[in-house]
Amino acid sequence: MALHEVKAPMAGAIWMLSVAVGEKVFEGGQLMVMESMKLEVPVTSPVEGIVKSLAAPGTYVAEDETVAVVEG
Repeated sequence: MALHEVKAPMAGAIWMLSVAVGEKVFEGGQLMVMESMKLEVPVTSPVEGIVKSLAAPGTYVAEDETVAVVEG
């Protein structure tokens, strides 16, 4: 199985996690919600698989920075 990096769609903060490391997710399933300038944006999984890592809530990230890794 391959590891898939999930990139931040924008610069902002990780506001809320929707899953935990080790959980199974489906393609298109929500991993977390980011917040930037009072706009909330869901971040979804590109593949079905197991969540290997997640950025911590409150972490500020740049656009295209890796915020999660899914093995699938």
